[in-house]
Amino acid sequence: MIGILLAAGFSRRFGAADKLLQAMPDGRLLAVAAAENLIQAIPLTIAVLRPDNKVLAALLRKAGLKTVFCTEQEMADSLATAIRYSANFAEAGDGFVIALADMPYIKPLTISAVAHEICAGAAIAMPDYQGQRGHPVGFSAKFRDELEKLKGDEGARAIVKRYADQVHLLPCEDAGIITDVDTPADLVAKPRI
Repeated sequence: MIGILLAAGFSRRFGAADKLLQAMPDGRLLAVAAAENLIQAIPLTIAVLRPDNKVLAALLRKAGLKTVFCTEQEMADSLATAIRYSANFAEAGDGFVIALADMPYIKPLTISAVAHEICAGAAIAMPDYQGQRGHPVGFSAKFRDELEKLKGDEGARAIVKRYADQVHLLPCEDAGIITDVDTPADLVAKPRI
């Protein structure tokens, strides 16, 4: 199983500062917190970043993640880049758990549960909090080719829609699966976790 942390976005709603490098109320940097939660659950985790984000790349490597750069600007391009890079690791044969770097409150236990469902044979696994689907999303390795060919800003959502009958929802009590940071106010708001 491979964890993938998508950290190549431009965070335009956040303003001029790079939101992924902003400190959370507990002092950890936003993307580093998300990375730590992911790698705690899935030891082989790949972060995909923009080539100009060398500071974040160094911090994520220090946290134990592998890093790869994506020069394209759409969400699907960064995910496809990570999937192609994952071919370097045998663990890719077990599937992928895809998380977002601006979602630092997802509990490692929830991430582990998604990975477990994929390893147990689910095609696609998603956590569900009080009727709301969230992140991370797990995909079995059978979706590798489709994930590699994604284009545009929709990311893997198109695959989830296309194979809706194969989505396994995991009820959980983790509000972190629906709690992202898009604006400076979100960064200081008390999370619902």
